[in-house]
Parts: sequence; structure tokens; C-alpha cells
Amino acid sequence: MRKLVILGTGFAMATKCFNTCFFLELEDGSLFLTDAGGGNGILRQLEVTGFDYQKCQHMFVTHGHTDHVLGVIWVIRKVADLMNKGKYEGKFHIYCHDVVREMLLRMTEMTLKKKDFARVGSDILIHEVKDGEAVELPQFRLTAFDILSTKAKQFGYCLQFADGMKFTCLGDEPYNEHDRAYAEQADWLLAEAFCQYKDREVFKPYEKNHSTVKEASELAELLRAKNLVLYHTEDKHLATRKQEYAAEARQYYQGNVFVPDDLDVIELG
Repeated sequence: MRKLVILGTGFAMATKCFNTCFFLELEDGSLFLTDAGGGNGILRQLEVTGFDYQKCQHMFVTHGHTDHVLGVIWVIRKVADLMNKGKYEGKFHIYCHDVVREMLLRMTEMTLKKKDFARVGSDILIHEVKDGEAVELPQFRLTAFDILSTKAKQFGYCLQFADGMKFTCLGDEPYNEHDRAYAEQADWLLAEAFCQYKDREVFKPYEKNHSTVKEASELAELLRAKNLVLYHTEDKHLATRKQEYAAEARQYYQGNVFVPDDLDVIELG
């Protein structure tokens, strides 16, 4: 059974939930991590889920905004420490575009202890991927794509499994038609929904280049996605978010809607 474990669901400045990031647990027990939030809070989120670092040898980083990339430094530090203690076997691979790769290399060199940084480039490998480039991993083929962000270079990805499952992460900005092939008819579509449509004047999502639940749901319907996961939201309505966001989504989308809280687990089948 494949599972999607949600580590965080909030936007950049969220204080009542963790920043948006998650990992996949695959049939063989291996783990695939995406982004890591904005600080060492990622270590707690991973600890709470029982995350086994040894089983995670592959990670994807979407872009270099603080709420997605700073936690990656802590993940690298943790993995390097485990390697130095003989508690991590094999290589740890990080996939990202060129801008993020340069950021990670510079930040780790500036902030990690020498013995930890010594692992970067030898045992912790940061791979640049280009728009449309496919990487064959043990459990799936990963194809990275440029979302053509107007703010900072950002990549999403599409995972294609041997049994035909298509899992697409659109990043944390609105869909771009450039990426239709990767998102259309996805079995699982992960999309940002900054707030409800009725609250658009309160949270100003369009000024930040974000979507509301309405737009994300209309998109999923247009793309004929089977399952829609909404994340990267405001944090003022956490108590009612799951019910209210799902209710709005169902007005525009006929598939299955998931509005997870931090640490929720979604079975992918």
C-alpha cells in the first residue's frame, strides 16, 4: 500500500501548522521526501511519523523559498550525522533545479560542520534536473517540470508507477498550461489552495500568485484528475478547514477531495 504522509500544510508565514511538505511511503517500505519546511521543525515532524532516514534515499526540492528549502539543510545535516556514525548506508540523492542546487551547496558549506559538509558531493548528492527531464528511480519514473513561476524558479514533478498510477505535485503556485501533459488525468493531483474563494479579499491570494479552493478545484475538474489534495493554506481556520475547504471544492470538482491536517496519512492504493 502506497501512502502519502503530510508533514505540513501551511503557507510560508504559518505559525499554527507546519510549512507544506510531505513524503511518500512505497510498497517496499522506501520513502520519498518532498521539501522540508522552513527550519528544524522538520526534524520533529519526521520524528512524530516514525520516519526512518535509512529508508529515504531520494528527495525532491521544488524551489528556494524559505518555507521549502531551509528545512532541507537540517535533513542534510541529519543524514550526514547518521552517515558519520555508521547508521546510514548508501547514498542520499536530492533532485532540484539549478538555482536550488546552488543554494543548497552554498548554505551547507556555510553552515554545516566540516565533517558533515564533507559528505556533500560524495555521499549526499544534489542532482540538477531540467524541465521535462525524467529520472528512473527504483519505484517510479520522476519527470520534473518548470511551473513557470513569476516569483522564483520552481519545479513540480510527475511520478509514473509501473502499475500506471500517475502522481503529480504542482508545487505551491497556480497551474500553468505548459505542464498539462504531467497533470492531465492524474490519479493524484496535489495543488495549493491559499484560502476559500469567499475569503479572497481577506487573504489576497492573487497578489501572492496563489489560488483559492475554487480555482484549484475547477482545475482538477478540467484536468480530469481522480483525486485532489489541497495544501499550502492560510492557518486562521484550521479547526474548520478540512470541512469548509472540502465543501467548497465539491461545488466545482466531482472527484475525491482531501484537505489534510499536518501529520495526516492518505492511502494512495
